[in-house]
Amino acid sequence: MNPLDWTAAFEDLEPGQQFETRGRTVTEADVVAFAALTGDWHPQHADAHWAASSPFGERIAHGMLVVSFAAGLVPFDPERVLALRSVRDAVFKRPVRFGDTVRVRGRVDECRAAGDDAGLVTCAWSVVNQRDELVCRARVEVLWRCDASPELEPEPVVHEFIPIPL
Repeated sequence: MNPLDWTAAFEDLEPGQQFETRGRTVTEADVVAFAALTGDWHPQHADAHWAASSPFGERIAHGMLVVSFAAGLVPFDPERVLALRSVRDAVFKRPVRFGDTVRVRGRVDECRAAGDDAGLVTCAWSVVNQRDELVCRARVEVLWRCDASPELEPEPVVHEFIPIPL
């Protein structure tokens, strides 16, 4: 494995670098708090009686809660990662049940310049549960700080004032 160094400058990153996060166990309290925060009280997440007769047979975590936990698990260095730019192509493969522990396996897919002081890094994330089953995948793009100093234009030479006769 070619590990990703979260403290590395943008110039030192390369496609293929990988990481794996610690785990986070999803609880009923997490799901209820997320429903309260977002207003998403869909019965699949909030109504045990309704959910018991659903295809999943019980309440499950919101997909966006799983993506949010994934973002929180990734150990972004605030001195390097300046902003989360996009989360794309999120696909939910399996339900996350109360008591499941999720973690993120990721890989740098692309690095491209975005200016003199930062670059865009696209990562492929796979969120897996405690049985190593894929529960979600997504492509995440972040703005990553460079170390290289931009080339500064030389300051113009200032000549002393010379009056021009009229």
